[in-house]
Amino acid sequence: MKNKMDKSIKILGLIAVIMISSLLIFAAKKSDLEADNYLIEGDKNTSETYEIKALKIPENLDFAGERVPTENDDIKERMDRELLTNTYWQSNTMLLFKRANKFFPLIEPILKENGIPNDFKYLAVIESGLLNVSSPAGAKGFWQILEGTAKESGLEVNTNVDERYHLEKSTQAACDYLKSAKARFGNWTLAAAAYNAGNRGVSSKMETQKVSSYYDLLLGDETERYILRIVALKEIMSNPEKYGFIFDKEDLYTATPTKIVEVSTPITDIAQYSIDLGINYKIMKLHNPWLRENTLENKTGKTYQLKIPIEAK
Repeated sequence: MKNKMDKSIKILGLIAVIMISSLLIFAAKKSDLEADNYLIEGDKNTSETYEIKALKIPENLDFAGERVPTENDDIKERMDRELLTNTYWQSNTMLLFKRANKFFPLIEPILKENGIPNDFKYLAVIESGLLNVSSPAGAKGFWQILEGTAKESGLEVNTNVDERYHLEKSTQAACDYLKSAKARFGNWTLAAAAYNAGNRGVSSKMETQKVSSYYDLLLGDETERYILRIVALKEIMSNPEKYGFIFDKEDLYTATPTKIVEVSTPITDIAQYSIDLGINYKIMKLHNPWLRENTLENKTGKTYQLKIPIEAK
């Protein structure tokens, strides 16, 4: 009897092992099938939601009303490069849209007042990304102005105050330079190139190569890309949805409303002075980045205009 029971248990155990093995094999095959389907669907979903497309070069591109000759193969390829780079560097370009909403309203009226074409606001975009940055060569601010050029334009530059970081004043200085360059070269495209390479740099190249158009010049890589980068940013930022940039108005940055406080005496402690105005040192510096230290020496009794949030006491 015992032998029969042992035999039955062994048979039942063998059957159980076979059933479990079959179930595991079935589950593995099902898992593989589902994984294959997932990959197929995943590939499909990726291609449907994100596509890397070649871009069509728009006809009649221009800078400041001056046509870009994209029928020239060299110019077409260079234009294509700038459109692709700035379209598919999505995070950077999206940030430019956001910052432009904050700063273009401050830049545009100054350009207009000086008779500078509105397209030059994109020059500030490619120079600094609309940030108060400093270059290895020592150029600073939105307009990347060198110290010597700044002082020639009447900006105060020292360790205590650096008005290259003052958006309105530096924009005016840029306008002065561009008007002078336009008078020298006769068109806005060469004036913009001179902003990057310098008046003498552009003049020397034109004389050596015996040409009169920016688009005929052989220049260093940075200056060769310069105008076409401006044109590319103008095209993309003027047509965001065309290039795949989708956002709502509330997604963009806005300027904090401010009021002016005039100061014609030294400030020995800007941090305390800020507290007395109902703000703090960080807020003071955010609105007045041209203040470079915690003091305002003001040895000449000059009247400075400080911006502070309008809700400050």
